[in-house]
Amino acid sequence: MSHMLVIGAGITGVTTAYTLAKLGYRVTVLDRQDYPAMETSFANGGQLSACNAEVWNNAGTLLKGLKWMMKRDAPLLLNPRPSWHKYSWLGEFVGHLRGYRANTIETTRLAIAAREHLFAMAEREQIDFNLERRGILHFYHDRPSFDAAGRTNRMLMEGGLERYAVTPEEIRTIEPTLQGSYYGGYYTPSDSTGDIHKFTRGLARACERLGVTFVHGVDVKAVDQRSDGVVMRVAASEAAVAAGQDGGEREIKGTAVVVCAGVGSRHIAAMLGDRLNVYPVKGYSITVHLDDVRSVNNAPYVSLLDESAKIVTSRLGADRFRVAGTAEFNGHNRDIRADRIAPLVSWVRRNFDIETSRAVPWAGLRPMMPDMMPRVARGRAARVFYNTGHGHLGWTLSAATATMIGQTIATSHPVH
Repeated sequence: MSHMLVIGAGITGVTTAYTLAKLGYRVTVLDRQDYPAMETSFANGGQLSACNAEVWNNAGTLLKGLKWMMKRDAPLLLNPRPSWHKYSWLGEFVGHLRGYRANTIETTRLAIAAREHLFAMAEREQIDFNLERRGILHFYHDRPSFDAAGRTNRMLMEGGLERYAVTPEEIRTIEPTLQGSYYGGYYTPSDSTGDIHKFTRGLARACERLGVTFVHGVDVKAVDQRSDGVVMRVAASEAAVAAGQDGGEREIKGTAVVVCAGVGSRHIAAMLGDRLNVYPVKGYSITVHLDDVRSVNNAPYVSLLDESAKIVTSRLGADRFRVAGTAEFNGHNRDIRADRIAPLVSWVRRNFDIETSRAVPWAGLRPMMPDMMPRVARGRAARVFYNTGHGHLGWTLSAATATMIGQTIATSHPVH
């Protein structure tokens, strides 16, 4: 039987493994963490959001970025310390301004297709991941930002999304717990939210039932490409060695390899002779535990996006409220900074009458390509494939891109 090696046990790696297993392949998933979904798929904003499909390659984003550079609590923060990777990535990002409209429309279409694949997986495998199908509400504080949203909305609608403008009164009707006054908003009734970690772990268990093997706590040291397959040389990760595992290298053989390694994909692609310009863009979240009746009643169930603060929310069951945002260009830095968490807590306190004494902080690295489009394709070598670089939309797009890469692999390496 054809044996596929998948590097990465986050949302894209696990959806890819599941798709390949359902197609009849033998699958092995390799990851440096001890369990699936322990990095960027651990505590993101929770939104399954076709309405957030607008790519960032536009002049407005650049102007805001320049304005925010000197503000430590700004939604976007750039560490100015020289880094060839960072500044070359930014240069390519600017070069893709011309693709802004086409890429936004294509991402919208992909996000709409993805939700059906994901819901089908969850229903088939009976995965409880705190799914809320109550839509997503964007709100705006002033007319210029609302008018700009209207221009974006026309692109989203061209991509097939149902999304419409709402008045301040309608905002209060859609989500009564939201405090404050707003100029207007846009509502997407077909979007939803859920716990990415619970979904990914649940799907990983489904993969195991289908015969998928997970090899955790390993780093990929080299990949040898041969005429009859690939040989992966792996060794225990630093954390695994510290826990007492043997640090020696061993080999794992397969028919082909699929790279789904998030921000590690650039390094692995270089081993395989490919250039994959993924940059790690850090995002932060807090999970507010709703420990009293007042907080349970006053936290929103409808998912929200505050355009001015670039903050999103998701209700994860009865007793958790996820709030996420910010984009930080600071390399492979996973530190959780208090000055980046504080604005999230303050935002919650301004907008809702809930207790924030137990707000758990988290930071993760989004794997972003300069054109903001995922890489779902074969590499230069016939036995190398990529499903990575989803940026801020990995949760939203992964189920569709897993189907796409599965079809690509099935064409060139049929099950036998």
